[in-house]
Amino acid sequence: MTPPHTHDVIVAGAGLAGATFALAAASGGLRVALIDPQPFPVQLAETFDGRSTAVAWSTFRMLDALGLGERLRPHACRMDRILVTDGRRPGAASKAPSPAYLRFDAEEVGDATGGEPLGYMVENRRIRAALAEVIAASAIDLLAPAAVDTVETSGAVAVVTLKDGRVLSAPLVVGAEGRNSVVRKAAGIDTLGWGYGQSGVVATVRLDRDHGNVAHEYFLPHGPFAILPLTEQRASLVWTETTRAAEALRDCSDAAFRSHLMRRFGEFVGQARPEGPRFVYSLSLELATRFTAPRAALIGDAAHGVHPVAGQGLNMGLKDTAALAEVLIEAARLGEDIGSETVLDRYARWRRFDTVALAAGFDGFVRLFSNDIAPVRLARDLGMAAVNRIAPLRKAFMGEAGGATGDLPRLLRGERV
Repeated sequence: MTPPHTHDVIVAGAGLAGATFALAAASGGLRVALIDPQPFPVQLAETFDGRSTAVAWSTFRMLDALGLGERLRPHACRMDRILVTDGRRPGAASKAPSPAYLRFDAEEVGDATGGEPLGYMVENRRIRAALAEVIAASAIDLLAPAAVDTVETSGAVAVVTLKDGRVLSAPLVVGAEGRNSVVRKAAGIDTLGWGYGQSGVVATVRLDRDHGNVAHEYFLPHGPFAILPLTEQRASLVWTETTRAAEALRDCSDAAFRSHLMRRFGEFVGQARPEGPRFVYSLSLELATRFTAPRAALIGDAAHGVHPVAGQGLNMGLKDTAALAEVLIEAARLGEDIGSETVLDRYARWRRFDTVALAAGFDGFVRLFSNDIAPVRLARDLGMAAVNRIAPLRKAFMGEAGGATGDLPRLLRGERV
């Protein structure tokens, strides 16, 4: 006889996707256990994760619905315009623009979005802090620090044994622990992918001039270089280089880093002064061959890790959380077994095509722009110039980036499940 379940859902990984999913599932009445090897206070430190996230406006509606928005708004910087430039010259705002640039402006789609920006730039540590505060006030069973040792699925139960000997059981276990997901490996789900031979240098800088809520992305032969607006006249840098060059930039002095920075991007945003630590993240593509297995489901980087070229990685993961939470909550209300193949297949079908299409698009974009072959550069410059002149096409790109296209889960429409 199967013993009673300790929970309805066990979530391995309390990162941004895992913690948000736990909140979404608990808001629908599911009993949730959330497990992470790191204590929450460690995850809130400035040195834990130096990245910032471009949160799509539809994703921000989800954060509002879960009670996170009011905590994040003081730390969220609107992105009202995005300027994308190709070639070796500085960004599109620095001089008379060449034809090889793209300009996306929130005002163009304001009627459709209700005046929302193209997105909001928020430091990851601020999102983590908001999640920690809301989770602490919820009914979620938070186990951190705690590490998953084994995951076993058979019949109607998923059994998770922790390294300290505790045993949890539920109809479903969710893998949200990133690219080295224990749940994914235990479920026998393979991955496809490759490295780009690139790493991203991430740093925060303070600017002499107001950035005007404008994001700049400048394509260099080694990869994209972005200055993304933050609150308090600061910006987040995402600087793609070869791994060796990226590590050198991380380890060099502030003066040397600043010198390299100003040579790369010019002075159209004034002098940029580094603040805080610098981080280096290896860049690769990794896709799980399946999103589900018996009694198991994957979300976030456990299911897909993509290049940050379009800033959509976390938005993809949060769309997973919204879709999976909605499927499970509705199934539970109908009295269905939420870990059954029938229920999990609804989630997999909802997210599979969108994920693969976006990942393939980002990969093609990286390969198209991360080189300096003259014929390729000419072709992409002509393409950028053409897109820039076709307003409906620009609006379509902005709608996709805002996460407002396709079959949206209710949370991404700002509705509670």
